[in-house]
Amino acid sequence: MNQDQVKEKLLAIEDAPLDFSLIYSGKTSAKVNGLYKPDTREIIIHNRNFQKGANGDNLLLYTAIHEYAHHLHACSRGGTLSTRAHTSEFWAVFHALLEKAEAKKIYKDVFSESPELKSLTDTIRKKYLEENGSLVKEMGGVFLKAHELCTALGIRFEDYVDRVLCIPRTAANMAIRMYEFDINPAVGADNMRFLAGIRDEDDRKAAETALVKGKSPDTVKMALKAKNGGEDPALKLEKEKSRLERTIESLSKRLEEVKQELKRFAD
Repeated sequence: MNQDQVKEKLLAIEDAPLDFSLIYSGKTSAKVNGLYKPDTREIIIHNRNFQKGANGDNLLLYTAIHEYAHHLHACSRGGTLSTRAHTSEFWAVFHALLEKAEAKKIYKDVFSESPELKSLTDTIRKKYLEENGSLVKEMGGVFLKAHELCTALGIRFEDYVDRVLCIPRTAANMAIRMYEFDINPAVGADNMRFLAGIRDEDDRKAAETALVKGKSPDTVKMALKAKNGGEDPALKLEKEKSRLERTIESLSKRLEEVKQELKRFAD
C-alpha cells in the first residue's frame, strides 16, 4: 500500500473534520512505528519497520489507525492535544476505529485468526478472569457476614479488617459491593471493581453488559462519562474517598510513631 491508499482507507473507516497528511518516512525506527504531529496535522509512518506482504500491510494499517485516532482526538479538542496523549479518551477513540475497520473488512481481526490464541483466550477468560472474579465476589459475601458478626459483638469491622485480616479496608468494602450488586464475574475482578464504583444501577448494568459484549474498559468508561456529562460522580467520590482513607491511614501511623518517640523522651 502506498501513502494515498492508506489515507483513503482511514477516511473510509471514519471521515475527519480536519484534513491531514499521511507521510511515509522511508526509514526504520527502533522506538516507534509511527507518530502524529498535531501542529501540522501530519501522520508519519516509518514504513520500513514493516515486512512486505499481507501481514505487514495489516500491521502498518494498525499503526496508521492508531495515529489517525490521535488526529480525530485532536479534532474533537479543537485541533490540539494535551502533553499526555494516551488517555482513556484516546483509547476509546482508537478502539472504536478498530471495530469499524474490522466491520468494514478494512483491517483484519488478528485475534480470531490463530486457533491456539483463541483457545488460550478462552482459558484465560474462564479459568482465570471469571474464576478469580467469582472468588472475590464470594469473599465479599463472607466479608458481609463478618461485618454483621462484628456489629453483633460490638466490634468495629474496620479494626477487624485492619488488624486481623491485615488487608486494605477499601478492598474489603469493594468486595462487599461486588457481592451486594451481584456483579457478573465473567468481566474479571478488575472490571468488577470499576463496576462496583458505579452507584446508579442502570448505569452499572449498562456498563456491565458492554464489558460482557467485549467493549474495552476505556470505551465503557468514556461512554459513561459522556452520558453523565463528565466523570461519574459516584466514581469520582469513591476515588476521593480512597485517597482520603490512604492519607488518614498514613497520618495515623505517623501520629502513633511521634507519640512513641515523645514518650521515650519523657521517660
